[in-house]
Amino acid sequence: MKIWVDADACPVVIKEILFRAAERVQIPVTLVANQNLQIPNSRFVSMLRVESGFDKADTEIESRVAPGDLVITADIPLAADVLAKGGFVLSPRGEQYTKETIGARLNIRDFMDTMRASGVNSGGPPALNQRDRQQFANQLDRLLARYAPKPKT
Repeated sequence: MKIWVDADACPVVIKEILFRAAERVQIPVTLVANQNLQIPNSRFVSMLRVESGFDKADTEIESRVAPGDLVITADIPLAADVLAKGGFVLSPRGEQYTKETIGARLNIRDFMDTMRASGVNSGGPPALNQRDRQQFANQLDRLLARYAPKPKT
């Protein structure tokens, strides 16, 4: 299992949770972004910079993800692609997308896109709060406990 992070829009606090998990579980975490990001000096954490452009990071993640990998993203189409390849997906708010739930999430996303295109201002998601961070950390721990290989001692 590897963890891929759609890092351009991923909150810093979520990245920090992932960095700690990488060390604890000894699992590779790769941040994919179109800009350089600060990462800790760790053999388990790396950065993959892609060129700027619409969905470049998403395309790179989708091309590299393997069955059983975990992707951290709020991007619903990317989540659908990862699930189709046999991966796991967790949003930065701790929502695990599954094959059973992704269709409804795609429909909501498409509906909201249509509303925005017609001039309705729906605002954005609320700011990440402590409950979201805790939910993310808890869900990440559950996924890693269940699917990650055990660290070498």
